[in-house]
Amino acid sequence: MKKILALLVLCAAVLFTLCGCGDAGKKKIGVSVPAATHGWAAGVVWNAEQMKKELEEKNPDCEVVLVTAKDAADQVNGIENMLMQNVDAIVVMAQDPVPLANVCKRAKDQGKFVAIVSNPLSERVEDVFVNGDNRSFGVEAARALGNELKGQGKIVFLRGMPCPIDNDRAGGFLDTLKAEFPAVIVLESADAYWNTEKGMMAMELLLQKHPQIDGVWAGDDDVLLGAIKAFQKSGRNDVKVFVGGGGAQSVVKMVADGNPAVVKATVTYPPEMICAGIRAAFDFLKNGKTPEKEIIIPSKIITKKNAGDFIHAGSPY
Repeated sequence: MKKILALLVLCAAVLFTLCGCGDAGKKKIGVSVPAATHGWAAGVVWNAEQMKKELEEKNPDCEVVLVTAKDAADQVNGIENMLMQNVDAIVVMAQDPVPLANVCKRAKDQGKFVAIVSNPLSERVEDVFVNGDNRSFGVEAARALGNELKGQGKIVFLRGMPCPIDNDRAGGFLDTLKAEFPAVIVLESADAYWNTEKGMMAMELLLQKHPQIDGVWAGDDDVLLGAIKAFQKSGRNDVKVFVGGGGAQSVVKMVADGNPAVVKATVTYPPEMICAGIRAAFDFLKNGKTPEKEIIIPSKIITKKNAGDFIHAGSPY
């Protein structure tokens, strides 16, 4: 009986080893991103899903664990669960960088590859930081607006919210107008919190305060949609140029179609940046390739001339 029991134990051990050998060599990448609560975030989730599908189809020894989070606490819990699943790398776009600092540091201390996308941590523990170039986002928006106005006119602009990202964008915008389009007068700015309804309300107030507005920069395409609605409801026809920001598909199509005619351009802030973080983690785990410490993706102006290059079938943003 003892011999039979020992044999059964040995067989079970062999079977376990054979069944688990495929997973033992599999590289696991945990990806944590905010839930798709607005357009740009939906674009991030969609791009992460596409990258997961591509990597897993082409590389059977790779698994991408993608988790979305409704808030910072939910995101911390999700990353902790990933670490319990023994992922080899984490790729994180933080809801709020401060609460995530400790769990990301713990991942790094455990020997995980750490990629941070868009929102930098308070303690820079990551192997690679991927971001859009927020200053060039504002610079290119200023150039698009200044050129459309032929270098003169009165403008307002709708910001996101008080934070380093928005400060970089606004700084690039204002500095470029001052240096390259000194005859463009900035009447006022207003915070719109990257939200369509808040964009509409902010634009309504600006229209009430300023009898003449020639151009508008909405530093987010969701905000642009609200600003356009407010302008159309006002019955005014003074604003000749709206420039957006982000590269939302709906706005890119407006630019391409010329409808409404006042939407002349938008500026890219590609949600595909999450793919660069996932790719850096994969290249490190698969090929031992050490990435640059920072991967910064510059913004580009989208106009009627090149809008077709930025229309992506199936993308929610």
